[in-house]
Amino acid sequence: MNKNYYAILMAGGVGSRFWPVSTQDFPKQFHDMLGTGDTLIQKTFQRLSHIIPKENIFILTNERYNNLVLEQLPEVAQRQVVLEPAMRNTAPCILYAALKIQKENPNAVMIVAPSDHWIEDEATFAKNVQTAFDYCSNNDALMTLGIKPTFPNTGYGYIEFDKTSSEEIKSVNQFREKPDYETAKQFLAQGNFLWNAGIFMWSAATVIKAFKNNQPELYALFESGIQAYNTENEGSFIAENYPKAENISVDYAIMEKSDNVWVIGAEFDWNDLGTWGSLYDKLSNENHKNIVLNAQCLAENAEGNIIRTSKNKVVVVDGLNDYIIVDHDNTLLIYPKSKEQGIKQVQQQVKNKFG
Repeated sequence: MNKNYYAILMAGGVGSRFWPVSTQDFPKQFHDMLGTGDTLIQKTFQRLSHIIPKENIFILTNERYNNLVLEQLPEVAQRQVVLEPAMRNTAPCILYAALKIQKENPNAVMIVAPSDHWIEDEATFAKNVQTAFDYCSNNDALMTLGIKPTFPNTGYGYIEFDKTSSEEIKSVNQFREKPDYETAKQFLAQGNFLWNAGIFMWSAATVIKAFKNNQPELYALFESGIQAYNTENEGSFIAENYPKAENISVDYAIMEKSDNVWVIGAEFDWNDLGTWGSLYDKLSNENHKNIVLNAQCLAENAEGNIIRTSKNKVVVVDGLNDYIIVDHDNTLLIYPKSKEQGIKQVQQQVKNKFG
C-alpha cells in the first residue's frame, strides 16, 4: 500500500436533520443509521483503509468528539485525531490538516471524505479514487468526485464540467449553488452537471498552494504554527489561533477561485444520508411500504413511513402515510416526510421550550 496516500475523514458535523437520534453530544456519524452493525464513521474508515494505510487516515472532528472517535475506531492513534476547538466550516480544518500531513510527508496525496456518506460499491469507489490519486501525484490539480444526478435535486450544489471532453477526468467550468427546481431541471437537461458530493483529492503541496494564493490571511494564520505541528506544542497553538479563522467552506475558499480544478464522474452508488427521507429512499424497495429499524411493527393502512425505535420496541401504526416516526431516549418524533427540512428548526423549538 502506498505510504504517500493519506485521508482526511471529516467527522465534525452535528447532523441535526436526523434529530432526535443525532444530537450535538452524539451526532449521526457515530450511529449505526442503517442497522448494519457498523456506524457511519466505521464504514467510512473501513472503505478508505482499502486504499490508504490505516495510520495515514486522519479523523478531523470537534474536540468534544475525541473520545467517541477513539472508542469507535480502536485502530486509530491519538496523533490521527485532528481536533477543532471551534466550528469554522471546512476550509480552516482542511488547511490545518493538510499542513500537518505535509510536514509529516512532503509527498503526500490525500482524499477529503465526509464520514456520513453511504457507498456500497467500494471496489468502484477505490478505482475512481486511484484514478484521481494517479493524476494528482503528477499534476498540479484540485480534483473532486461528482455524482451523476438522478433527479433535479435542489438540496445539492452542482459542478459544471467541460462537455466537449471525452476523457474520464474533465475540467470544471464552475461550481453552482443549490438551484431552484426549474434551474435544476435545466442542469440535468444540459447533461454536463454533477452533484457536488464534497469528496476531494489533491496533493498536500497543491492544496496548500491554493490556500496561499486564494486565502492569504487564512494561510498565514495556520502556517505561522508550522513549527508546532506534530509536536507537543500543537494543541496550545491551535487553541489560541483556530478561533481566529474565518468561517468559510473549502468550496468557496479555493475550489471556486482556482483554474486547475478537475472532476471525475463517480461510477459508484452514493447517498449522503442527510435526512430521514434520504435514509428511507436508501432502504426502500418495491417490497417495503414501510421502513422499520430496530422496532417490531404492526402496520395497517400505513405506507411510506420510516420507523426507528430502540431494539424490539413494539410499534402499532394505523392510517398513517409518509411519516417519520422516531422514538429515541425521552423524545418521540412523529413528523411528515414532506416537511423533513424543518426538523432542524423543530429541534431548536423543543430546546427553547423544554430545555
